[in-house]
Amino acid sequence: MTWGTELWDQFENLDKHTQWGIDFLERYAKFVKERLEIEQTYAKQLRNLVKKYCPKRSKDDEPRFSSCMSFYSILNELNDYAGQREVVAEEMGHNVYGELMRYSQDLKSERKHHLQEGRKAQQYLDQCWKHMDNSKKKFERECKEAEKSQISYDRLDNDINATKSEVEKAKSQLYLRTHSADESKNEYAAQLQNFNGEQWKHFNVAIPQIFKNLQDMDERRTVKLGETYRNFAEVERRVVPIISKCLEGMVTAAKAVDQRKDSAIVVESFKSGFEPPGDFPFEDYSQNLSRTGSDNTISTPKNEGVVKPDPKHSISKAAKNKLWLFGKKPKAPSLEDFSHLPPEQRRKRLQARIDELSKELQKEVDQRDALNKMKDVYEKNPQMGDPQSLQPKISETMCNMEKLRSEIHKNESWLSEVEGKVSTRGDRRPSADVNHHTPHGRESPEGSYTDDPSQEHRSPPHQPDPRQAHQPDPRQAHQPDEFDDEFDNDDPLPVLGHCKALYSFDGQNEGTLLMKEDDVLYIIEEDKGDGWTRARKQSGEEGYVPTSYVEIAMEKNSKGAVTYI
Repeated sequence: MTWGTELWDQFENLDKHTQWGIDFLERYAKFVKERLEIEQTYAKQLRNLVKKYCPKRSKDDEPRFSSCMSFYSILNELNDYAGQREVVAEEMGHNVYGELMRYSQDLKSERKHHLQEGRKAQQYLDQCWKHMDNSKKKFERECKEAEKSQISYDRLDNDINATKSEVEKAKSQLYLRTHSADESKNEYAAQLQNFNGEQWKHFNVAIPQIFKNLQDMDERRTVKLGETYRNFAEVERRVVPIISKCLEGMVTAAKAVDQRKDSAIVVESFKSGFEPPGDFPFEDYSQNLSRTGSDNTISTPKNEGVVKPDPKHSISKAAKNKLWLFGKKPKAPSLEDFSHLPPEQRRKRLQARIDELSKELQKEVDQRDALNKMKDVYEKNPQMGDPQSLQPKISETMCNMEKLRSEIHKNESWLSEVEGKVSTRGDRRPSADVNHHTPHGRESPEGSYTDDPSQEHRSPPHQPDPRQAHQPDPRQAHQPDEFDDEFDNDDPLPVLGHCKALYSFDGQNEGTLLMKEDDVLYIIEEDKGDGWTRARKQSGEEGYVPTSYVEIAMEKNSKGAVTYI
């Protein structure tokens, strides 16, 4: 069924219907807009809720209880869920509301065009009808005038008193009127034929085509509404899997709650490390009273029945302060070594500080290595920069490293004290000293060891100086027992400065250090007049190198001022 054939005479109703269709489409678009605004508001409120209940402190300060961690996981999932609601709002705004509004404008333009075409066709038909009607009326008038002329001519022709001229004039008038009537008749017939043709075209060609276009437009509007209905649902459907994952994450977080783990964290957080207090001894204040016994009284021997206080169970003020369950916890000033804390809490705080200092030390080590590489590049390519300009920063970095190592060693000593062990560098050094590794076994001046005791204290031979300078023999300056004293200590010597190798040195003899030209070493012991300087590589290996083989820069103060030799 088509509008052009079935509704050929319903132009006004079709005008109203197509307008209603566009109004309905815009009404649905308004509904979608309000819906997406609800989604946006909902998402914003969810994000504000998550922000309100998220921890405002750092993660390190937050409790590590599984119930807290699960709640924070749920907040994260809810934040993701809010993000999906924002996606729904955005998709609705772009794929549904925006599309509907653009389509509505197109429909309005198309409808206006079709209706204008229909009105033009109707106006043209009305114009044809007016021409036909005018010709009809003219033909009618001409026929009436011709009839009057016929009657006048017949009357004069039958009148014996009428003159011949009068009869001829009436006859001539009749001829003119009859001729005009015939012409009007022919014109009317032509206009009538033309109108009938235009009217057939109007109702069988023009109007059906215009109405068909309106019908196609309205059907496309209906199809578009169906598509946007589906898109409206598809927007929700696309986020359902992600929302399901968010909900699954919340369920997983709920299952992760572990009451035993939380209880263990409570113990770890508040355990003092103190032993529970022992029994209070009985103190008999009546032992000095004179007693008069009777037959029925059993006298207590002078030295019997008196319970002497056990020194191990004597209660001191310090012990009373530990009975926090029965009184107010005493306030103690915060000390650097955390000695004001219970043993277990002190151990945890010291270990945390050691870890933090180790991270800072690693940063300084990385910075020093980067500066040394840059300095080497400047030395090989002077046009890129002055290598001496980096020296103050290198010295400052090395000074900071030594300070950090000192702090780590101090805290490790306190930690060993808490754990009841003697602090040794080998036990805890991997967490603090990044650059120095003490080998197992007996140490030698170069940080190596040998299983042959007879080879343990061999002195390095005389090394030739490429500059023809006299090179003293370290055997004359250092005796084997001196090497033992210097290298048996586990604590590394502090860095006094650094040096750059001018020449390669094989370091094959025990106690010496292999180095290549342009190597940068740390000075840990100055030349004592024997021509040898004790140095340390960045890898931690130590030994003696010829003083004349290196260019030395010694640190004069903590600010990193150096003197070049």
